[in-house]
Amino acid sequence: MDICDKIVDVRKRVNAWKKEGLTIGFVPTMGYLHEGHKSLIDAARKDNDRVVVSIFVNPMQFAPTEDLESYPRDLQKDSQLCKDAGVDLIFHPQPEEMYADGFCSYVDMNGLTTELCGKSRPIHFRGVQTVVLKLFNIVKPDKAYFGQKDAQQLAVIKRMVKDLNVDTEIVGCPIIREPDGLAKSSRNTYLNPDERKAALILSRSLKLGKELIESGETDSKKVIKAITDSINTEPLAKIDYVDIVDFSTITPTDKIGKSALVAVAVYIGKTRLIDNFITQ
Repeated sequence: MDICDKIVDVRKRVNAWKKEGLTIGFVPTMGYLHEGHKSLIDAARKDNDRVVVSIFVNPMQFAPTEDLESYPRDLQKDSQLCKDAGVDLIFHPQPEEMYADGFCSYVDMNGLTTELCGKSRPIHFRGVQTVVLKLFNIVKPDKAYFGQKDAQQLAVIKRMVKDLNVDTEIVGCPIIREPDGLAKSSRNTYLNPDERKAALILSRSLKLGKELIESGETDSKKVIKAITDSINTEPLAKIDYVDIVDFSTITPTDKIGKSALVAVAVYIGKTRLIDNFITQ
């Protein structure tokens, strides 16, 4: 397994693979890898001849008040996980490699980025789209793998690829959870023991909402209220949003049908966590 920090070196390797007729699977990450990331790598390994993982804490998607500097990093641990999982190449650039002096070009989108996380993180998805498109141009993957935990991000990237005719297939992969139900996240490391216990209110409340829908409830307002009331029973929880939207368009829906995204963002102490499910 190679680790490259320069774009030119990554391009040399992927261009050589392309000349050999090999397919490339790509998993873009911000590092501090866990079992959720490994599930994406495993899917990429299964589908492709070569696997590339990027590890880059992208400053463009963090607002000044967010946790860019404190975001967890451990390249040694990440490298071992990647090696054990059969990754062929890690791309680990520094910010100045991705954003040269005078950088002023961005990818933006109307519609899908204004609801859910877009309300409280207005610059976030512009940063995500810009870095992902740059990474696609560098790695030239046949398939790229994203987790459903970041469901809005998944929908945004799918739309960006369609709109801009990017020749990469986007593969969404299921949420990976702890045994007690908490969705795997690098930010879980911020939680103290009491907060870690309190964080279970996200998955418990979503389970309640899912059971309501499976029992026949289709009124979004009623399901949102049930999830909200449940989260509010936890003193350490502060709701950012509880919403139900169409997964493909990220627009609010009054009636719940197939492919509705039921999503929550909740502060547990100072840590913002997200979770969701998609109706079948």
